[in-house]
Amino acid sequence: MEIDFRLNGEDVTATTGDPTATLLDWLRNEASLPGTKEGCNEGDCGACSVIVTGADGVPRALNACILFLPQLAGRAVRTVEGLTGPDGTMHPVQRAMIDRHGSQCGFCTPGFVTTMAAAHARGDTDHADQIAGNLCRCTGYVPILRAAQDLEGEPVPDHMRDTAPAPAIRSARTFHPQSADELAEWYVDHPDATLVAGATDVGLWVTKQFRALDGIAFLAGCDDLRGVAVTDDAIEIGAMTDIETLRAAVASYHPSFAELLRRYGSVQVRNAATLGGNIANGSPIGDSPPPLIALGAELHLRRGDVRRSMPLENFYLDYGKQDRQPGEFVERVTVPRQADSLVCHKLSKRFDQDISAVCGAFNLPDEDGVLCGVRIAFGGMAGIPKRATAAEAALEGQMLSAETLAAAANALAEDFTPLSDMRASAGYRLQAAQGMLRRLATDAPSILTVRA
Repeated sequence: MEIDFRLNGEDVTATTGDPTATLLDWLRNEASLPGTKEGCNEGDCGACSVIVTGADGVPRALNACILFLPQLAGRAVRTVEGLTGPDGTMHPVQRAMIDRHGSQCGFCTPGFVTTMAAAHARGDTDHADQIAGNLCRCTGYVPILRAAQDLEGEPVPDHMRDTAPAPAIRSARTFHPQSADELAEWYVDHPDATLVAGATDVGLWVTKQFRALDGIAFLAGCDDLRGVAVTDDAIEIGAMTDIETLRAAVASYHPSFAELLRRYGSVQVRNAATLGGNIANGSPIGDSPPPLIALGAELHLRRGDVRRSMPLENFYLDYGKQDRQPGEFVERVTVPRQADSLVCHKLSKRFDQDISAVCGAFNLPDEDGVLCGVRIAFGGMAGIPKRATAAEAALEGQMLSAETLAAAANALAEDFTPLSDMRASAGYRLQAAQGMLRRLATDAPSILTVRA
């Protein structure tokens, strides 16, 4: 297998016999670029962060440890070694980190620097969010944040304006569709294949479970499955839309949903993970299904030339089981346009970059102060993302008040029998979900007032 991409400004060809070989391993073992470090090897610590630029010309920080080499075809990659200019001039990020004493033991520093350089190239000044996926074991965050602030307004060096080369990959072991039509035709004949979109979950199958994958389709070329289109009636979201793009697109329509997506994972994870992957993965603690279900989202599936649609909540049948036929894939999601009445809450052990113990989404439309069309969905409360129909019934037709919310909270015991696991006990989950409902007494009125 040969994969052509651009590395630190030069066109290269990576040769490997393993379609799940990671960029991190190739950089360190084959390209002799050891600045990119292996910390957690699961996309959590950011020590392996690199900058990847696709056809859209936007530089994005990604975790090299769970990025498979075939995903890089037709992309430009910059490692920490490629930040310095051709004449040896340091990148402004490197100079600021020195001036602010931002490096302590130094192990995590290359990841911080590349993440900050990507943000600097895009003009993103939400520094705390941008480096939330980079862990400093020496607790040196304050000087790093000061270094990032010093960069504001600094020009982007010319050599950092990467353009992506034409995609090229030569392989007999993997499939690389360039459209949804190509994927649909192939997948019918290969229904047991693994579809790789962002690889934020599949990557861990390889790095942590040591699974050997065969029959793989890499979907990076399916640009017709990407993007968010807003019409008068709906928000249409392609399955290959990454979470960061989705977050920006929905921020002005459902800001609470956008904030939940910000906490979905680090910027490196959000830049890679796709909505279709998060839905099709079927995890009971996935963060995107609860708010989408609460918004009445419709799921669109495709098998060959046959398409079908269903309410998203109907897709989840049981733990690990979805209503998806062999050779069928998620094509897009439709969210009805509506006035914003959505409140989302996520409970996790860490505020940023952590998996939910409980995720609640509460859509509370009203007419003249009377709730109508209430939709409530939870993740982490059952083996699937699930609506709380008893709690909905307790609120429907009522005025929003502490008393009606308390009644709805009590009704949650009819909706769910949570499980205990490493993240939370069953009793704690139920109490947490009930607390989220009661909290709406202070959260929801602000939305209702704005809508009035």
